[in-house]
Amino acid sequence: MTMHRSFPYVSRKFLFQLSLPTLFFSTTLAQQKPLQQQSSSNTISKVWVSDLGNGKFKNPVLNADYSDPDAIRVGDDYYMISSSFDGIPGLPILHSKDLVNWTILSHALTRQPPFEHFSKTQHGNGVWAPAIRYHNGEYYIYYPDPDFGIYLIKATDPAGKWSKPLLVAPGKGLIDPCPLWDTDGRVYLAHAYAGSRAGIKSVITIKELNKAGDKVLDQGVIVYDGHESDPTLEGPKFYKRNGFYYLFAPAGGVATGWQIVLRSKNLYGPYERKIVMAQGKSDTNGPHQGAWVDTKTGEDWFLHFQDKYAYGRVVHLQPMKWVNDWPVIGTDADGDGTGEPVAVYKKPNVGKVYPVATPAESDEFNTVKLGLQWQWQANPEGTWSFMNSAAGTLRLYTMKVPDSAKNYWDVPNILLQKTPADEFMATTKIKFSPNPKLENEKAGLIVMGQSYAGIAFKSSSKGLSLVYLLCKNAKQGKSETEKELLDIKQKEVYFRVKVQKGEICQFSYSLDGQKFTDAGAPFQAEAGLWIGAKLGLFATRITQINDSGYADVDWFRVEPLQ
Repeated sequence: MTMHRSFPYVSRKFLFQLSLPTLFFSTTLAQQKPLQQQSSSNTISKVWVSDLGNGKFKNPVLNADYSDPDAIRVGDDYYMISSSFDGIPGLPILHSKDLVNWTILSHALTRQPPFEHFSKTQHGNGVWAPAIRYHNGEYYIYYPDPDFGIYLIKATDPAGKWSKPLLVAPGKGLIDPCPLWDTDGRVYLAHAYAGSRAGIKSVITIKELNKAGDKVLDQGVIVYDGHESDPTLEGPKFYKRNGFYYLFAPAGGVATGWQIVLRSKNLYGPYERKIVMAQGKSDTNGPHQGAWVDTKTGEDWFLHFQDKYAYGRVVHLQPMKWVNDWPVIGTDADGDGTGEPVAVYKKPNVGKVYPVATPAESDEFNTVKLGLQWQWQANPEGTWSFMNSAAGTLRLYTMKVPDSAKNYWDVPNILLQKTPADEFMATTKIKFSPNPKLENEKAGLIVMGQSYAGIAFKSSSKGLSLVYLLCKNAKQGKSETEKELLDIKQKEVYFRVKVQKGEICQFSYSLDGQKFTDAGAPFQAEAGLWIGAKLGLFATRITQINDSGYADVDWFRVEPLQ
């Protein structure tokens, strides 16, 4: 694990009004953000690095909630996408050169249609398991929304602008699409069904698309029924190799299942079936749903997820080989054709060695854009935040919570990111400026799931106080409880949460950035709906008025436990 020295939590003010020479010679060290902290995009995680630095890697390669991964290789570059549900920006695109070291490149979905529908929180809805492919110089992403159908977006540059989502196959319960351009020029789409919407599950359908790949031409044919052998069959990935059509698909349930592969010489079957990876004697539960990729040197690999409950669905990398035109994923000690996941393994041979890289976690808020790790709980409004790059802060305006909201589960303007490791510490420095005409404005740090907890400023007629928030069974609409910690005069406070194994969270606060005082009892984080717990920032009010208060977030840092 790569470790870095922590920087002291001291006041840092940028004097961009000064000339450059004046800035360097008159600004004290205590007033500057350390240069090593200037950009979150190039920093290496201090809490989880998969690359062991000795030619090997450890799983998971991404110890964060990138569920239902799909990936492709284009030249020397690998691109991976995952489910994003109602998180916006959505459809994260990750990039790697070696399948081990990944960074967040961009998001393909800046707003999620239908726009009015996703202006409200839609936990568990939105983007389910997507697929990415490269065809004729364009990148294609097919993504399903189980309530509306299967969408297509395209781009010539995965880091650039993606096309407006086009509804390719309207309908309820259509999920987990994957296209195949056949050798005769015809185009097909495999997908599964969500029983909650379609009234049927555990089957895979193949439909034909037009040559542009943007419209279904028929009702499709069910090519495999998993009810007897493979309950909860879903997530098909569609390939063709050596004259065989292959459907890679998970079965048996998210936390307990296995990976099957179906193959046939005929597109519509009949398909032979084989379990190619299962947990076996390994510690990796439910190893399935992912993507087959290769290297330019001729190796085969498989990216898949593991459900780690409150931590979400993390991404593993497995070696893969072909035996008698069947893939074997993981290591197969007994030679029965069913592999088991590896914990540590030799890195893929991609022809050269690339530097360590990890997704963004900390953010100094020094640029005009948020770090790529952040997502809102709904389609954002332009009035929710302001990147004050001149001051090096993120300003969050207190927005009125919806009248229908029972608690923060229903509040859209909460800014969150995935948990990055089994153990870590997140600290943020916030200055709060409430509207003096209002009461009950709040701003602070939160760990969000089906239950949540947080620590925050609160304004009232008597001034500012710090409060600890707890809401058990938030998803069920239960009320939040609030414990007042202390009254304060100062507007600038440090908030922290320490996360220990098992996602046990201890919140604390500091008035000077040195001495931290625990707030509340340890909180057991819970998963969200189809996602892991997230952590982040919020600023809210309960009254409509002509102007809001605001919170200026100086920085947000993820570090090892102290």
